Amino acid sequence: MRSATWPRACAPCERLLSIDPVRGTVRDATVGELPGLLRAGDLLVLNDAATLPASLPGHTASGADIELRLLGGTPVVNEHELRAVLMGAGDWRTPTEHRPTPPPVATGDVLTLHGLAATVTAISPLSPRLLTVRFDQRGAALWSALYRAGRPVQYAYLERPLALWHVQSGFAARPWAAEMPSAGRPLAWDTLLAARRRGIELATLTHAAGLSSTGDPAIDAALPLPERYDLPAATIAAITHARARGGRVVAVGTTVVRALEGNFATHGALRAGSGVTDLRLGPRSQLHVVDGILTGMHEAGSSHLELLSAFAARDLLGRAYAHASAAGYLVHEFGDSNLILAA
Repeated sequence: MRSATWPRACAPCERLLSIDPVRGTVRDATVGELPGLLRAGDLLVLNDAATLPASLPGHTASGADIELRLLGGTPVVNEHELRAVLMGAGDWRTPTEHRPTPPPVATGDVLTLHGLAATVTAISPLSPRLLTVRFDQRGAALWSALYRAGRPVQYAYLERPLALWHVQSGFAARPWAAEMPSAGRPLAWDTLLAARRRGIELATLTHAAGLSSTGDPAIDAALPLPERYDLPAATIAAITHARARGGRVVAVGTTVVRALEGNFATHGALRAGSGVTDLRLGPRSQLHVVDGILTGMHEAGSSHLELLSAFAARDLLGRAYAHASAAGYLVHEFGDSNLILAA
């Protein structure tokens, strides 16, 4: 399938592939038709994480060009110590897997990042490129410096560089995400308000969506890494209410699924508050909270389809994606969407 190379002007006009895992049917629709594919009493759960300027260009003490990509979420130890991935020289025009290997760094090394200094405090045994760094500024000064020095993570298939506003949903709140929680991107307020008028409820949680690719085989094989979330009591109440009236819980994105199902797996029931989930979705995943998912389209054979096999059989997904390919659906962060939900 072809990649969407730039954000499109009419989000409700974007295509939506509706997959019914019980009937085994596939239907073409648009994002604007989503309210009609749901029922009164259903609940849409959105990830309201805003996207960080997580890409920080800079150089090592020896002058070698590097890029530091923040993993998002919250500080590891304190408010100015974060986990990040070290990238080699180059820019967004080169796919991550083709970027050169960055120079080796050691604990104590200082990276200069356009007005910020970051000292390497730990190196993960998973990869020498997976670092913990301590910044030389704190609080509001650190956030201001990050927004001055950083930019959103860029994608090689795009026609030009992204600005930070291109990677925010219309309901973005706390800046936790390293990359855009893209499933919610096409949900304009007109669509969400139309859903509310049909009796479909809305609720939110915050999940620190991580990096989708680093170019490091060891790190990429481990993705998604453990990620932080915050589940409000009001969202749990909305889920309980939806269940009581026979409604279905529809996650907007795999980040929402990981937060809800990870929370349930940890506590045996949903419990409000912050947590970290290392849940990985696949065909053997048992879903206790979520009934369906709205998510983006990704290329056949990608790891994203493995996640979706928690919701539908692989042969149905294969047939649906073959149809989408023939019909000209677009893939990746600014591509089209699909809904997996029994009618």
